[in-house]
Amino acid sequence: MASEEVVDLEHQNHNFHFENGPAAAIFSKATLPVTLKFKDVIYKIKIEKPGKFVKAAGKSEERTILKGISGVVSPGEILAMLGPSGSGKTTLLTALGGRLGGRLAGSVSYNGRPFSNAMKRNTGFVTQDDVLYPHLTVTETLVYTALLRLPRVLSKAEKTAHAEAVIAQLGLTRCRNSIIGGPLLRGISGGERKRVSIGQEMLINPSLLFLDEPTSGLDSTTAQRIVSTLWELANGARTVVMTIHQPSSRLFYMFHKVLLLSDGNPLYFGKGSAAVDYFSSVGFSPAVAMNPADLLLDLANGVSTGENGEDQAAVKQTLVAAYKTHLSEIVESELTDCSAEPPVAGDDRTLSRWSNTWVNQFSVLFRRGIKERKHESFAGIKVAQVLIVAIVAGLLWWQSSTSHLQDQVGLMFFYSAFWGFYPLFQAIFTFPQERLMLEKERASGMYRLSSYFMALTVGDLPMEMVLPTMFYTITYWMAGLKPTAGHFFWGLLGLLYGVLCAQGLGLAIGAAVMNLKSATVFASVIMLTFQLASGFFVQNVPIFIRWIKYISISQYTFKILVAAQYKVGETYPCGGGGGEVCLVEDFPAIKPVGLRGVSTAIGAMAVMIVGYRLIAYLALTRVGALKK
Repeated sequence: MASEEVVDLEHQNHNFHFENGPAAAIFSKATLPVTLKFKDVIYKIKIEKPGKFVKAAGKSEERTILKGISGVVSPGEILAMLGPSGSGKTTLLTALGGRLGGRLAGSVSYNGRPFSNAMKRNTGFVTQDDVLYPHLTVTETLVYTALLRLPRVLSKAEKTAHAEAVIAQLGLTRCRNSIIGGPLLRGISGGERKRVSIGQEMLINPSLLFLDEPTSGLDSTTAQRIVSTLWELANGARTVVMTIHQPSSRLFYMFHKVLLLSDGNPLYFGKGSAAVDYFSSVGFSPAVAMNPADLLLDLANGVSTGENGEDQAAVKQTLVAAYKTHLSEIVESELTDCSAEPPVAGDDRTLSRWSNTWVNQFSVLFRRGIKERKHESFAGIKVAQVLIVAIVAGLLWWQSSTSHLQDQVGLMFFYSAFWGFYPLFQAIFTFPQERLMLEKERASGMYRLSSYFMALTVGDLPMEMVLPTMFYTITYWMAGLKPTAGHFFWGLLGLLYGVLCAQGLGLAIGAAVMNLKSATVFASVIMLTFQLASGFFVQNVPIFIRWIKYISISQYTFKILVAAQYKVGETYPCGGGGGEVCLVEDFPAIKPVGLRGVSTAIGAMAVMIVGYRLIAYLALTRVGALKK
């Protein structure tokens, strides 16, 4: 198929038209109604048994999470999956959403076809936790999502119009210019955050919408508003599947279908309004008038409303047997009788995997990254920390001279040490903190991992340079180092070069370990080793361990800083008051690193700058949903 036809296919697949306003038809009806069928879905995991010190080889047990679950959801219907914690609700939702790998058996089909790139373009998935950038406003969050997820055939103005339409539809106009906020940052309310998360998925006008606990942590009124919104979306010929823990009776009767799970077993599948009658027919009628959802959850936990003291396991076994006897054939017939719908538009062989080009993805991610991370990079406490240390250092080294060469060399080493650790630990937090966002957006197919990585790397460069430049400028002139532009700027470039190396090492460690505590310990050991081997503390390093200095960021940074301040053949007063002078390159703290071979140091650090970032990227490609 020609490229023009692929573009037309994408345009039809999203059904974005503008005859009656910028986004008049977004919420009226789904582009392509989808019937979701799942039959005998079984999911198993292996649990490793730990040994005394390490995992016991070959000792593992298999646990079945989902035990043959079937059902069908048609366009215009909401399926609510109920059950106690650990019943398998989220696992099943993830499997139906095409996001669960591993040992999954059974069949899941979308209009008779398996999950595909074309289906992915028509599917929205709202996770239980609202993974959003705290410093972006509601409008910025939705606009950036629109720019990344909507097809390239739409202009920036049209994508922005779609975001505005979502804001109006979901009742977010009042808080449109408010920041999202977080645990330590005041922002919008929990209900508004949930609606923003739903809005991100609604931007693509999905035919199939999955939601994991959309009312979790919300008050009854806000929960009612959320489910009412979902009910309106379902009325537009969309298929909505959600998990919910303990809905009120008002919410329960808004569900078209209910699936009750207990320990991975189905106990009920059918109309929500018929659930109480079914359980009454098999001997589990409520003793008093109660919320149907409470009855279902009691039964899923093995708590019968009949005789007191009845064994919970026996109740569950009775309900599982009753399902197989009374409901399984009904569900099977519904799966068989459900009329065939048109297949999902788009052929995976011709449909581009990505909605936008690499350059467009990079551009949007770069702008979004700058807007979000500038708040963290220039947080008041960080700026104050750097300023205080700079002023204290400037006072300690106040107007030093070559007559106290050891002091000046000590300042050079302090530069390399402080600006080795500081950017290292800042960079370590980057990927572990961004992992949830990456997993969410990558699972939605928003962008390539390479475009994200390059946008983050390039976007951090100017922000990472500001604080060390400010620090160096203050201490340089307070310490009375050589007052010429050449010496100043060469030293500054050397320091910034070292910062880039340390930042790259931090990115690599953070991406490879993905555990902040472990990564911090690992990075501390590495950087301390680099500093010990840099030649400042120990001049006579044994030959069998001398190789460490050749990979030491501290050693190369220290060398460049010293070479920027002093030149070969330069002397310093070394004879007390007798006027005797000595060569700077022979000074004990300088001799191990030397004033020659600066180009070699620059080359080695260039390899590190690229190499560490390449390691970070390769480490990310090996992390589950972050794979390309």
